[in-house]
Amino acid sequence: MARKRGTIMTRTFIVGIASIAIVFAVAGSRMIAKPFAQQAPAAASQAYEVNDSHFHLTNYVQEGTNIHDFLKIMGNRVGRVALFGIPLQQMWDKNNSGDFAPTYYLQSDSPLYYYSFTDAFIAMAYKSLTPAEQARFDPMITGFNPADMYAADHIKRVLLTFPGVFSGIGEFSIHKEFVSSKVAGKTASLTDAALDRILDFTAETGLISILHNDIDMPFPKPGQEPYIVPQFRELMLRHPQSVVIWAHAGVGRIVHPVKDHLAMMEKGLANPQLKNFYVDISWNEVAKYVVSTPESTAATADLINKYPDRFLFGTDEVAPTDQAGYLKILDQYQPMFARLTPDAKQKLLKGNYERLFDQARRRVRAWEAANLKR
Repeated sequence: MARKRGTIMTRTFIVGIASIAIVFAVAGSRMIAKPFAQQAPAAASQAYEVNDSHFHLTNYVQEGTNIHDFLKIMGNRVGRVALFGIPLQQMWDKNNSGDFAPTYYLQSDSPLYYYSFTDAFIAMAYKSLTPAEQARFDPMITGFNPADMYAADHIKRVLLTFPGVFSGIGEFSIHKEFVSSKVAGKTASLTDAALDRILDFTAETGLISILHNDIDMPFPKPGQEPYIVPQFRELMLRHPQSVVIWAHAGVGRIVHPVKDHLAMMEKGLANPQLKNFYVDISWNEVAKYVVSTPESTAATADLINKYPDRFLFGTDEVAPTDQAGYLKILDQYQPMFARLTPDAKQKLLKGNYERLFDQARRRVRAWEAANLKR
């Protein structure tokens, strides 16, 4: 096992060095050639069943599916995909796990650390595609520490190094079960000025944010103050011009829906000061709660029918190997889809994605054009 992992790591190192050279070549050519490359027109959605607002090409050790293979997995069912890796690297500490090489954050007590090269990796994967293939992806920037005041500078640097590529940031995490406590260094917070600076920059540029923030802590004791909810609400109110998609409605593998969960969501969706607040229903863990009873299925469908412009479908799959595994969540959600109006279903599965990400493409490309001329 150790020899196999060593070979993979050696190969990854060689590829990484080559990619770094490409990055500098791209950056250099940008400064002496055209100011930026125009992103391909968005793919037409009529021929596809769904768009995916939440997809990880790589895992917690930065390995995953080749993007050309993933296009085959998308096939003729998935039109467009918000494309990102995972911003955190799981450390392999031999003193902790021996020759076992962990690939997931729950497989080791060793820390996680931010892996900024993921942005260059995603950009180069995207740039390896033809213009028609690129039109089916909206790459996202994830390789920043949201507790660092310099995070916004990293995001800006990525845009200017890879113009014509990125449409947003995320999925990035603030509160996340077991993950937050494993990240080396300062813990991210909804009240951190660094996060405010990030969202100020997304408002300026038009970048979409996909934000993971659990609605509660794992295994809360009875009567524990739900401090995350008011903090999240205040963050959204401070940034009414920032488009924020709340990843899988704050539900986690352990963090289950809280009392009055849908009512709290509706309060946010109904607030006229939070018009740029959206919710994705990605992840099989979320789907299992939604369809667990006829009552929960009906209540979720009723909320989406009431606010059809505010919900997006996503898979939250990580480095899939086949289409059946990638799209199994579609089968899980069929009972809920059956209760949606035709308009709400179309917007959830395709329309809201296209509206938000098309707008992001236009605004970010305009910002890049204006700033690359300076």
